Amino acid sequence: MSHTRRHAIQLMGAGAASVLAAATPKLDKRSFGKTQSGAAVDLYTLTNANGMEASITTYGAIVTSLRTPDRAGKMADVVLGFDTMQGYLSDHPYFGAVVGRYGNRIAKGRFSLSGKEYKLATNNGPNALHGGLKGFDKQVWQAQSIGNNGLRLTYVSKDGEEGYPGTLTATVEYTLTDANELKLAYTATTDKDTVLNLTNHSYFNLAGEGVGDILGHRLQLFADRFTPVDATLIPTGELKAVAGTPFDFRQPHTIGERIDAAGDEQIKFGGGYDHNWVLNGAMGTLRPAARVSEPKSGRVLEVLTTEPGVQFYTGNFLDGTIKGKGGKAYNRRYGFCLETQHFPDSPNQPKFPSTVLKPAQKFTSSTVFKFSTEK
Repeated sequence: MSHTRRHAIQLMGAGAASVLAAATPKLDKRSFGKTQSGAAVDLYTLTNANGMEASITTYGAIVTSLRTPDRAGKMADVVLGFDTMQGYLSDHPYFGAVVGRYGNRIAKGRFSLSGKEYKLATNNGPNALHGGLKGFDKQVWQAQSIGNNGLRLTYVSKDGEEGYPGTLTATVEYTLTDANELKLAYTATTDKDTVLNLTNHSYFNLAGEGVGDILGHRLQLFADRFTPVDATLIPTGELKAVAGTPFDFRQPHTIGERIDAAGDEQIKFGGGYDHNWVLNGAMGTLRPAARVSEPKSGRVLEVLTTEPGVQFYTGNFLDGTIKGKGGKAYNRRYGFCLETQHFPDSPNQPKFPSTVLKPAQKFTSSTVFKFSTEK
């Protein structure tokens, strides 16, 4: 052992030393069970040089676990989910999944493209949500390892699946770096004009999943505007300034500070936060979207993306009926989502950035979840 490495371990303490000593970048694969139709599902665990771990299953490209250190070096899982495949086969709110073909909502489950109207399942009140009754979150993706630190998952969505036109080939690459970043790189191609909006739907709690609510987390969003919604959570088409509203996170605020702001119609519609923010900067360039810190653990999550928006959702519909890892009840607001995305209902909103993908094009998108600690 080098002097530098030995000195680092002494400074970090015995607990952290054992983590460091055991941490060799690696990728492990094991069986995770089967779907209801009998398709085999695998679980891959990526481990970086710091001992941080990301576990991803081929079912739904779901991030099932994300173990990161707190300021004292103690590891904890910071995403909500289940210990077994059976949990993910039950009804749950998209824990950790890649959602598509169209993440978020499409008004009344309808859109027109190239002169033809397409009808989708309305699975969220009057609207279509997250790709339909059997979206990308409920499909088995094909896996390919990328060295010791990456996993490529591919899914081919056939023409007409869930009402969407065109056979679409989608890939998502997960890479865990030694800088404690989980990088997501999406690509997609189609053989017919279609619409596409891919995102990851992880629910985070930086104190540790199932520990408590996320109201004390401090959030900063790098967005001057957001997209107000109607009572069914469909954008009105306005890009509204956050200034003077409970949606102003340009400077850090605790999530709970204004989450139940009396008299705010948008808060009422969402039951808290369940809205899309219009990110500052040029779409297509990797830039900051959000920064979240948790005071007790010292954990920090920074989100960067090439996408034009981010849906910030505060687990308002969790109600304790779902039992997650270790049988823990996931109560209201026990997790938050930062879904990097194009805007909801873009196929019906010509002023929003387009989500149309044509056969001659290749869709690309990148998002980074970077973890660190502060005092």
